[in-house]
Amino acid sequence: MTQKLTCLIVDDEADIRELLVMTLERMDIDTFSASGLQEAKQLLKQRQYALCLTDMQMPDGSGLDLVNYISEFHAGLPVAVITAHASADNAVSALKAGAFDYLSKPISLKQLRPVIEFAIKLTTQNNSSKTSTIEMLGESESMGYVRSMITKLARSQAPVYISGESGSGKELAAKLIHKNSSRAEGAFVAVNCGAIPENLMESEFFGYKKGSFTGASQDKEGLFQAASGGTLFLDEVADLPLPMQVKLLRAIQEKKVRMVGGTSEESVDVRIISATHKNLTEMMDAGLFRQDLYYRLNVIQLKIPALRERQEDIPLLANMLLIKVCASHNTEIPKIDNEALAYLAKLQFPGNVRELENMLERALAMSDGKTITIDDLGNENKYSTAQSLERDFKTTFSDQATALNLSDYLEDVERTAIISALNKTNNNKTAAAKLLGVSFRTLRYRLTKLNLVKDGDADLDARIANDLS
Repeated sequence: MTQKLTCLIVDDEADIRELLVMTLERMDIDTFSASGLQEAKQLLKQRQYALCLTDMQMPDGSGLDLVNYISEFHAGLPVAVITAHASADNAVSALKAGAFDYLSKPISLKQLRPVIEFAIKLTTQNNSSKTSTIEMLGESESMGYVRSMITKLARSQAPVYISGESGSGKELAAKLIHKNSSRAEGAFVAVNCGAIPENLMESEFFGYKKGSFTGASQDKEGLFQAASGGTLFLDEVADLPLPMQVKLLRAIQEKKVRMVGGTSEESVDVRIISATHKNLTEMMDAGLFRQDLYYRLNVIQLKIPALRERQEDIPLLANMLLIKVCASHNTEIPKIDNEALAYLAKLQFPGNVRELENMLERALAMSDGKTITIDDLGNENKYSTAQSLERDFKTTFSDQATALNLSDYLEDVERTAIISALNKTNNNKTAAAKLLGVSFRTLRYRLTKLNLVKDGDADLDARIANDLS
């Protein structure tokens, strides 16, 4: 006979306790109630629980005190805290302390049920210990820490901010957090915030109602609705314009969204994971990123190390990535000789794992199919991109500095880089922006500033330039 799950409810308000008891009993969960911190501690000593729901304010302590106590003496027990309406600071503090999730008063049954269900799934996962982070390769100490953090973060509902350079594996980390969480059966929805035109952002994120604007022929759900029950990954979140940052903050705090053209809000159950290669602290100081949104997103931070910071992992990564490349091309897997591996291990890789994978794909095409040698890696790779740029800059600048002032010279370098990127992408601005490592809007602005716009684009580019000035 399967033992019934039990929940500990801690709240000094009798009516709140009664509401929670009724809801949980309908879900076939036994409940035990406490009106304060000390009573809760006594009940925790008497039996095991599948989850704990606690108020933040109690006569003899706080919900944070209980969260800290459970983290120390009953590790693995999911705790959800109940906070006063619009008490965002308390919710963030509780999540940082180790709470599984939070609920805002007045408690909505639509929000309560998913929290309970995810907590139960989490308890079941803890008992089966099925967490897997094998895809995050590396034997270095820094990658061992990343894998351990992913395991911990998978047991929480707290927002996670992943920082790291482009190509370092931020999206992979986000996917692993989702895959090993109680939301694994839900959708993982990834969006590049810099790739959505500003005038379409609200409808993309929150959806729209039929007839809300020209072309809205039917209701369409947004990214929040698509990710409900799962995880929404906001890549390059630094590219969100300020007006959208305000709307995103409200959606995260209230766990509700309003479709464009809609008259009422609807509850959404989404875990937010965000990432960017930019420095959000510097952007906050410059007034480009809202401080309140930053602290909402950055409840827990996970930093992915650059590949050059874990060079001992490069040989292992190179061999595993080569297997992946060969599988995609349906070819036999050649061996990477020792000289080539030693050479790869010394490179700086400013493009990180993505650059290493691209290099191996080129080397595979150049090899005899049996062995990849240092020559197959190409002469252009004898220096890292950063080293090449530095070398070329010094050489070129010494020749041209006398003919141009610094501002003109830098604009000339920028113009050349943009034209090169557009040529490589067949004039696809979105792809060119990605190649250059900037947002689409930034590229359009630079095209206008450097007089590189084509006929027909001038009006649009002028508006973008005016908006960004």
